[in-house]
Amino acid sequence: MPSNEQRRAAAKRKLERQLERRAEQEKKRKRLVIAGSVLGVIVVAAAVTGVYFLTKDGDEADSSATASTSATSKRELPPAADAPAVAAKPATVTCAYPVGAEPASKPVAPPSTTTVASGPDAPKTKVSIDSTQGPIGLELDSAESPCTVNSFVSLAQQGYFDKTSCHRISAEEGFEMLQCGDPTASGMGGPGYSFANEYPTDQFPTTDPDNDPALNSPIKYKRGVIAMANSGLTPEGTNGSQFFLVYGDTILPPKYTIFGTIDEAGLKTLEKVGAAGDDGSMSAGGGKPKMPISFTTVKVG
Repeated sequence: MPSNEQRRAAAKRKLERQLERRAEQEKKRKRLVIAGSVLGVIVVAAAVTGVYFLTKDGDEADSSATASTSATSKRELPPAADAPAVAAKPATVTCAYPVGAEPASKPVAPPSTTTVASGPDAPKTKVSIDSTQGPIGLELDSAESPCTVNSFVSLAQQGYFDKTSCHRISAEEGFEMLQCGDPTASGMGGPGYSFANEYPTDQFPTTDPDNDPALNSPIKYKRGVIAMANSGLTPEGTNGSQFFLVYGDTILPPKYTIFGTIDEAGLKTLEKVGAAGDDGSMSAGGGKPKMPISFTTVKVG
């Protein structure tokens, strides 16, 4: 028969194992987050200021993220499908950019054009970013996400992104991205309007986005894509001005609109900033870049 001391030791070991499992689950839950306020409302209690949790609590994140907090750590990533093929869109689409309750973080107007070219014959748009750490060239694709491209181009042409800092970077394996587009550099800024998700979210039609298995299964946001940050799926959308530049394959559910690609010079710039690391200030993953990066100008064409 075990002694009292042996029973206490066994109970202590059991408790330690439970605490370790809970800590690991919490890390995994937080890993699947892309911070992106477009409405200025924190949607999960106890989130770090400016960090918006976009996934449900519990085990859902376990299937789509790792808990690594080191840029150099190597661990097995969860299985993830490639992004689905783009279903052809009509030659034109009509976009909606409803104004929200929160004012724009920097003077700007919603896009003046709301009927825009779409589909396989839609032109691609070049954007040149002059950043403090090097050039970043973008090619925006209206075939995939015409309303998102229309908004981004409008913001760039109005100088909204000029002289703004990128507020978050993550260099974890399976989660390598730089987040920008917030003039306040707090993770809470936006243009004062919002719009709906497009590709790849629109390839998963559903009436219940929070509980749809397809929308909560991970896909690869491949190295070199640009995607919108948001604060959750709603019919009217919560996209605004914040976006993330992916410089290493990143595993996320298909809830973030992909709207273009990054050139090789831009990827080198991003990798340089990522290699410097982050300050670990964001519980959702990553933090402020240790090598600060700001956009001097963002020019279309």
